[in-house]
Amino acid sequence: MTSAERCTVRQRLILTAIVENYIETGEPVGSGTIAAMMYAGSGAAVGQGVSAATIRNEMAELADLGLLEQPHTSAGRIPTARAFRMYVEQLRGGGRGLTGLSKSSRTQIDRKFAGVAGTQEVLERTSHVLATLSSGVGLAVTAAAERVDTLEHIHFSRLAAARVLAVVVTQSGQVRDRVLGLEKDLTPVTLETAARFLNDQFRGWSLEAVRTELTRMVDDSRSEYMREARQLWAKAVPEGMGQPQTVYVEGVANLIGVQMAGEDAVRLRELLAALEAKQRLVELLNAYIDARQESVRVVFDLEEQAPEMAGLVLIAAPARMQGENRGTVGVIGPKRMRYEDTMNAVLYMAKVFDRVLQAPGGTP
Repeated sequence: MTSAERCTVRQRLILTAIVENYIETGEPVGSGTIAAMMYAGSGAAVGQGVSAATIRNEMAELADLGLLEQPHTSAGRIPTARAFRMYVEQLRGGGRGLTGLSKSSRTQIDRKFAGVAGTQEVLERTSHVLATLSSGVGLAVTAAAERVDTLEHIHFSRLAAARVLAVVVTQSGQVRDRVLGLEKDLTPVTLETAARFLNDQFRGWSLEAVRTELTRMVDDSRSEYMREARQLWAKAVPEGMGQPQTVYVEGVANLIGVQMAGEDAVRLRELLAALEAKQRLVELLNAYIDARQESVRVVFDLEEQAPEMAGLVLIAAPARMQGENRGTVGVIGPKRMRYEDTMNAVLYMAKVFDRVLQAPGGTP
C-alpha cells in the first residue's frame, strides 16, 4: 500500500495545507500554523474544530509515512518530494482538480499573441509568457522535423537608420520576421541587392548551410559586399533556426537570481551551463514528454537525466495543431512553485497553437 493510500482524508487535507503554506513562505510549518489557519477560516478545507494537538499527531503520522520531514529539532515540518507528488496528483484529478486559468489570465495571454504568426514565433513567445507567469524558466521546443528546413525567400526593408526588417520564408511554410539592429546604416538599394543575391544563390539550401557557405565566401573574398550579406543573414537567421528542433528558453535569471538563492556557486554554474545547452534541454524534454500524451506532466526526477538539475521540477505538455505535434512547452522551476497556476498555464499554452495558427493571418 502506498503512502497516499494509507493517508486518511483528514491527513490529506492537512498535508495539502502544509504544502501550500510551505510554497508560500519557504519556512517549516508547525501544527500551530495549521490550527491558526483553520481558526481564521482560511483552512476550512482541513476541518474546523481540530486542535493543534490533533494536528501535531497527524503530522507525526505523515512524517512516519515519509511525507514530512523535520529540518531541525525544534522546527516545524516541510513536505518531502513524495508529498509534492501526492499534491500534484490531487491537482491532476484526485482532489480538487485543475480549475483552469481565470478569464482575465486567458485574455492577458491571448493579447500577448496578437500579430504572432508561424510555429517558430508562437513557440518563442510561449517561452517568454511561461517565464513571466511562473517566475521560472519558460521552455518551448519545436517538434523533430523529418528534414532540415530550407530557404524559400528572404526580404529586407529599411525601417530607420541602422534598423532593418527581415522576413524569412522557408520551404516548409515557416514565416519569420525580425527587426535587425545593424552596426551601420544600409541603403534600400544595398538591402535589395543583398536579398537578391541570397535568394538567387541559396534558394533551396538549408539555413545552416547558407551560414557556412557565406562564411567561406567572406573569408575568400574579404569584400565589403560579402560582409554585409553575411551580417544581414546572421542577424535575420539566428544560429539553430531551421534545425530539426529549435529551443527557446526564457527566464533563466528567475531561477538563478531568486529561486536558487542559497545554492553554492559551483552548483549554480552547473545549472546555468545545463540551461544554456540547448541540445541538453531537447534530450531532457524528449526523455520525459510523450507527444501522444493528452495532459500536462510533472516530473520531479530530473536528476536521473541531468544530475545538475537535482531539486528542480519540470512541468510540460506537447503542443499540437489539428492533432499534429508541433513541439513541447513547459516550465522548469524549484519545488516551491505554484503548481496549480503553472500547470494551468502550461495546459493553456499547449492549446494556443490551434487558435493562433488557424486564426486569420496565422501561418502553420
